Amino acid sequence: MAAQFICYPKCTTCQKAKAYLDERKIAYTMRDIKIDNPTYEELLQWYQNSGIALKRFFNTSGMLYKQMGLKEKLPQMTQEEQLRLLATDGMLVKRPILVEDGQILVGFREKEWEQYYQN
Repeated sequence: MAAQFICYPKCTTCQKAKAYLDERKIAYTMRDIKIDNPTYEELLQWYQNSGIALKRFFNTSGMLYKQMGLKEKLPQMTQEEQLRLLATDGMLVKRPILVEDGQILVGFREKEWEQYYQN
């Protein structure tokens, strides 16, 4: 089954990740995070499967994150509140996200993706 590549096509990091997948002929289906925002249920499953901190799912460099003052608010929020907030707007979510065989990669760090695809 092809990987699910969740991205924002105008994002340069997402473009680099897409090029990475294309160069290696890795099959994927693309999903625009702005048009098709991840649901609470998806985010919960990805978070549980990823083994990474929930904060890494937030696009901390994004305008919306900064406008909402989330740096100060997140520590006081429960896990459920954070996931529900992420589900409200794709621009809050760190991208790209690669979902494949229950594995989750959040953001594009080439070394991390290399390790994943070597295994």
